[in-house]
Amino acid sequence: IQKLCDRVASSTLLDDRRDAVRALKSLSKKYRLEVGIQAMEHLIHVLQTDRSDSEIIGYALDTLYNVISNDLEEEEQEENSAKQVDDLGSQFTEIFIKQQENVTLLLTLVEEFDFHVRWPGVKLLTSLLKQQGPQVQQIILVSPMGVSRLMDLLADSREVIRNDGVLLLQQLTKSNAAIQKIVAFENAFERLLDIITEEGNSDGGIVVEDCLLLLQNLLKNNNSNQNFFKEGSYIQRMKPWFEVGDDNCGWSAQKVTNLHLMLQLVRVLVSPTNPPGATSSCQKAMFHCGLLQQLCTILMATGVPADILTETINTVSEVIRGCQTNQDYFASVNAPSNPPRPAIVVLLMSMVNERQPFVLRCAVLYCFQCFLYKNQKGQGEIVSTLLPSTIDATGNSVSAGQLLCGGLFSTDSLSNWCAAVALAHALQENATLKEQLLRVQLATSIGNPPVSLLQQCTNILSQGSKVQTRVGLLMLLCTWLSNCSIAVTHFLHNPANVPFLTGQIAENLGEEEQLVQGLCALLLGISIYYNDNSLENYRKEKLKQLIEKRIGRENFIEKLGFISKHELYSRAAQKPQPSFSSPDHMMFDHEFTKLVKELEGVISKAIYKSSEEDKKEEEVKKTLEQHDNIVTHYKKVIREQDQELEELKQRVTTLTSQNEQLQATVTQQVSQIQQHKDQYNLLKVQLGKDTQHHNSHNDTFQVNGIQTEEVSKLKEELEEWRNKHEVLQGQLREKDSVIEKLNSSKLEMGTTEQSSQTSKSGGLEHNSELQKELERLRSQIQLQSAEISKLQMENQKLQVMNATADPVSGDSGATAATSSELEARLEQEIKELKSEVKALSEEKESLKQHLDSSSSTVAILQDEKSKLQREVAESKKEQDDLLVLLADQDQKISALKIKLKDLGVPVEDEDDIESGDQGDEDEDGDEEEQD
Repeated sequence: IQKLCDRVASSTLLDDRRDAVRALKSLSKKYRLEVGIQAMEHLIHVLQTDRSDSEIIGYALDTLYNVISNDLEEEEQEENSAKQVDDLGSQFTEIFIKQQENVTLLLTLVEEFDFHVRWPGVKLLTSLLKQQGPQVQQIILVSPMGVSRLMDLLADSREVIRNDGVLLLQQLTKSNAAIQKIVAFENAFERLLDIITEEGNSDGGIVVEDCLLLLQNLLKNNNSNQNFFKEGSYIQRMKPWFEVGDDNCGWSAQKVTNLHLMLQLVRVLVSPTNPPGATSSCQKAMFHCGLLQQLCTILMATGVPADILTETINTVSEVIRGCQTNQDYFASVNAPSNPPRPAIVVLLMSMVNERQPFVLRCAVLYCFQCFLYKNQKGQGEIVSTLLPSTIDATGNSVSAGQLLCGGLFSTDSLSNWCAAVALAHALQENATLKEQLLRVQLATSIGNPPVSLLQQCTNILSQGSKVQTRVGLLMLLCTWLSNCSIAVTHFLHNPANVPFLTGQIAENLGEEEQLVQGLCALLLGISIYYNDNSLENYRKEKLKQLIEKRIGRENFIEKLGFISKHELYSRAAQKPQPSFSSPDHMMFDHEFTKLVKELEGVISKAIYKSSEEDKKEEEVKKTLEQHDNIVTHYKKVIREQDQELEELKQRVTTLTSQNEQLQATVTQQVSQIQQHKDQYNLLKVQLGKDTQHHNSHNDTFQVNGIQTEEVSKLKEELEEWRNKHEVLQGQLREKDSVIEKLNSSKLEMGTTEQSSQTSKSGGLEHNSELQKELERLRSQIQLQSAEISKLQMENQKLQVMNATADPVSGDSGATAATSSELEARLEQEIKELKSEVKALSEEKESLKQHLDSSSSTVAILQDEKSKLQREVAESKKEQDDLLVLLADQDQKISALKIKLKDLGVPVEDEDDIESGDQGDEDEDGDEEEQD
């Protein structure tokens, strides 16, 4: 070994050093101590200097692993004791991590992808964590990205490295909350759940088990990670783990182990030791995703192994504990039997059956306790099955109450204890049910009258049964009588009870009986403390005198102290789940230990109080009761006021919603009215653009805009134009006759010339008159257009006035502003709003009517307009025809003039004729006669 170490240290050739390290590796298992002492420093130096060669690095890491790891062969384990082995590995680990750079170097090597470097690096780091966990954890924690680099191992495609990476992270996360948080936030939950799914959930192999152990490390007692797990919706991904088939025979040992760990993981999330808020949110999530339903399916399935069934019962217990929704669901679960029975009844049958395994009976008791924890509804249902009015007379079905009574009075002491504790939980912090249970009567034997349940419990106590039975019954009686004066009176009413208790406390019995004596002292103390002095023979003062005479105060207090000093009491006080190594140790219940802690001090004080102090206390109690009554009265008043306030709030909410609906309706109607107004305005604008005839504007504003008088005037004017047109046509016919005469009488040249001049002058005169009439008509159309635009302006002004006078928007705003006031004003304003809505509706109807009338008027006007346009077009056409005729006449006249000039007849020019007076027609006629 020394020579090999020298070769590693001094050889210049890499091959020589590699061979030397390989040789050291082969020797390291057998000669672990020698190789560790002599070669560790050289091997670390190789890791630092020869990083380029993966082979020598792999050999060096394997050698260090063999030296540090305690996984020895069987032969060596026989030769060396376990203690020596542990010491050796721990010492070498301490030497290695003394220089923190060595661990940092190892983290760097683990990053290498080369299998021959990464795998031995992972194994070595795992071994270091096993040997010196906290120190190595601290070094990794302060290394930059130390934890993150190790998280990459879960993503390695090579299963060997990935699986060893899971083992490494198991060691890394042990008892270190800081590293647990970092690993969780590096997406560990997602990766681990993916691996579990890939491996086949509960049917997977050892890898699933390792992943589940790592998940437990991350979640147990780590509230931050539990919250992160819930918020990340990872609880939903647990549901497929618990899917079981109809045939559950022949489960492999690995599947049983995996399911066991999966159930434990669920329990970690809903553990009673977690903060109540976190537990409650996880319980709700488990119900909503169907996980609780799946667990109940396993609970009622056949062929499930006993240890899995027991753990499932414990898991269901903690999932429903203190969660009303889950407890109600559990109460509704039925076992697949014929006829179907509630799951609670089936479980209680197992609890009171002495042939069932002890751990299973403990689990059922825990399940029953969790079902009743903070569940007054469930407590009432259990107690109601004992009351005379609800017991099934036919006896076809067994109820929970009957099973508990059967267990309470059976010959099996364990059944007695379990039934007593279960019944005590049904009464926990519920004074009403304590009083109701006093009504329960039991038929002991044929011919004898029935006795009460309370009396039967005290009868069994006095018969001197087993210690376990008596302890259970005393715990039940203490729970029943505490904080219930009526139950105390019933208990004291039996004259045999107080002598029995004093006799039990006064005797000097063995160590086993001391526990019973302490519980008897507690029961007697409760009978004093909660005594309302209604029985003359058993008033507080008389009972205290009895204790003074028969037992002695100091002795009584000493016996009372036996309870809390007992080892089993301390063990039961630690956690709610009843966990006992054997049935003999089953003595105390967790909730009962809380009661003892609460009552031990007050009972001790009550025993030492004098009668005067008792009187003062009674007075104080009466005063307190009066105060309580006053407080209760005020609470009742406040409750009533709260109810009234709630009703008023609901009414305000209803009225507010109605108000909002009405406002929405008003807004909608306002928008509809505005739309109608816009449509109306648009029609008015179109009417102003298109129409050419408009009536004169009167002093008063008219909605329809145009009067019918103007239409009649236009008709009269049109008639005049027609008359004028007929006159013109007559004149044209006269001209035609004149032309014919000129054509026929060419010989009479002078007469023809004069007549042609006269006809020409007449035609021109009529033509000029026609043009003037056209100009006048155009000017009238322009005047009418101006009047139409003027009417449009006035119409717009009227709309503005209407808009400013419209009260809708103001009222709706006022209504919205006052919606939060008192009910009376709200109702009044709602009425006003309704009236305004009605007014708006009426206004809307009137506007609709106006719009309809305006639309009809527009239609009439458009018809009139089209008629007038047609008539104007016809008149224009006739005028054009007339102009054509006149042009033809001019041409004929000019042709005739030319002919007359050719014949030598003198003819005046056209200019002279135009400049002449039109009134000289007679003179022209005379000249023609002279010619």
